[in-house]
Amino acid sequence: MNENNIILEVKNLNTRFDTPDGEVSAASEINFSLKKGESLGVVGESGSGKTQIFMALMGLLAKNGKTTGEAIFKGQNILGLPVAQLNKVRGVSLSMIFQDPMTSLNPYLKVSRQMTEVLIEHQGMNKKAALEKSIDMLELVGIPEARKRVHMYPHEFSGGMRQRVMIAIALLCEPDLLIADEPTTALDVTIQAQILDLLQDLKEKLGMSIVMITHDLGVIANMCDHVMVMYGGRVVETGSVSSLFTDARHPYTQGLLKSMPRIDGNHNEDLYAIPGQPPNLQALPKGCAFQPRCQYATERCHQEQPTTTYIDENRTASCHQLSAVTASHPMNVVEGAL
Repeated sequence: MNENNIILEVKNLNTRFDTPDGEVSAASEINFSLKKGESLGVVGESGSGKTQIFMALMGLLAKNGKTTGEAIFKGQNILGLPVAQLNKVRGVSLSMIFQDPMTSLNPYLKVSRQMTEVLIEHQGMNKKAALEKSIDMLELVGIPEARKRVHMYPHEFSGGMRQRVMIAIALLCEPDLLIADEPTTALDVTIQAQILDLLQDLKEKLGMSIVMITHDLGVIANMCDHVMVMYGGRVVETGSVSSLFTDARHPYTQGLLKSMPRIDGNHNEDLYAIPGQPPNLQALPKGCAFQPRCQYATERCHQEQPTTTYIDENRTASCHQLSAVTASHPMNVVEGAL
């Protein structure tokens, strides 16, 4: 791997939260890298720790959170940077689209104020130039009558339009890396498709890298180059989209793939569901976190935390029963989608 092409490299990242019931481990021993112009999908059930990794990178953890490890962004470790230095990075070369645009946008300020502030603060523009660029960006993300709508309040926009405004704000400084946290949550399928097409188009136009945080494997299949599967605060499998979707090695990844509806499937059958419930991060089971829900679990799985196994140079999985899982011939659920 050419290190000169790596825009983000995360090493041994751990995120912990102090609570009245004790310390909670939201993310443990996270390692991954992302090249310029590539997209990484981070997938897992709610509570798997995927969002907290990137909130830590952005310096946006709650006050009771703490992070250790390294996050090398464009040659600089951004974990633990003083706020003044971090502000020169986030919102400029590193931006994030948050999950809920209604709570992320200030309801008391017009969109024009919220957008121009970014450019005045980070780019040193005057108000007139900042307003013109804000209008241009709203037009780029598909807001009709942008020159008029820029002076509206967030509540005057639909959910899909608010999400587009959030994308426009995140892209104002033309970042090198965009983190999108469930960017299509609560949107209808038509708007979802439009938002994803928009992100893909902007990625190509601006040459930026994207991290897509989602629970939707269909989004991953169509948007991303690589996938990182999270469970119980740990990475359980990584690989390219094509290799992971056609040859999943971890039983949790297989379960996620089997639970996806298929266009060519039998629509009279119930959709597969992984048995059991996601783990409580405050009381993780001993050994492998997935073992209470796993059909391959053995006594070793109940006692030992699995280590990361390299299947090849670009693929990893953390499972004691890889040979048994591989022998089960996982179903290719996205044939024709990749």
